[in-house]
Amino acid sequence: MRLGPEDLNPESEDHYIGYTLGRALDKLLEQARLELTLSGPSDTASVDKKATELIKAFASRLPELRTILDSDAEAAFRGDPAARSVDEVLLCYPGIRAIIYHRLAHTLFTLGLPLLARIIAEVAHSDTGIDIHPGAKIGSGFFIDHGTGVVIGETCVIGNNVRIYQAVTLGAKRFSIDENGELTKGNARHPIVEDDVVIYAGATVLGRVTIGRGSVIGGNVWLTHGVPAGSQISQASSEHDSQI
Repeated sequence: MRLGPEDLNPESEDHYIGYTLGRALDKLLEQARLELTLSGPSDTASVDKKATELIKAFASRLPELRTILDSDAEAAFRGDPAARSVDEVLLCYPGIRAIIYHRLAHTLFTLGLPLLARIIAEVAHSDTGIDIHPGAKIGSGFFIDHGTGVVIGETCVIGNNVRIYQAVTLGAKRFSIDENGELTKGNARHPIVEDDVVIYAGATVLGRVTIGRGSVIGGNVWLTHGVPAGSQISQASSEHDSQI
């Protein structure tokens, strides 16, 4: 009822959702066919069969995604004293919009439709200023407060109940190169952020490092090494550690 047409009423809500979902999945099936055709030569029947299997698998995961997204909305409501209701969070918070896009995109990415996933991620990036690669693995109860300028890399692994603020980067420290001088694709190069971590505005965490459970990373910290569970890292402490 929050995001439907003006004339939607409770009696027709289920019908509207079913109809809209059916149309969306039909359109997604068309796009899946195009990606599979683009990815390599194959006969039309094989492409149609594969695309149908993938979109059925995607549809079957939607209830699970809905449950996880509920936890994200609740985390935003609990984590922001300015939030007056979950409805406000759903309608107004760019971080929630970005994680909705991401959870859909990540599902397509893991099913083997990376181009569609990346397109969805870039729509979210354009709409919110939040750049989350669809390959990133993000646990439940995730909250991005304010959000603009957040970057989360492809091989990031983020646990449950993590909160981050605007302009946070979870990126790669360096890129490995193969014997031909080409960048190596797909290797783990982004941070692991364990459960219950808070990362404040402007912090940058680079490389395959682990931020231990329950840690707090202060604003504008530049961090290229892991920290144990329960750490409290400020600008001064991170600079001191880097000198050591």
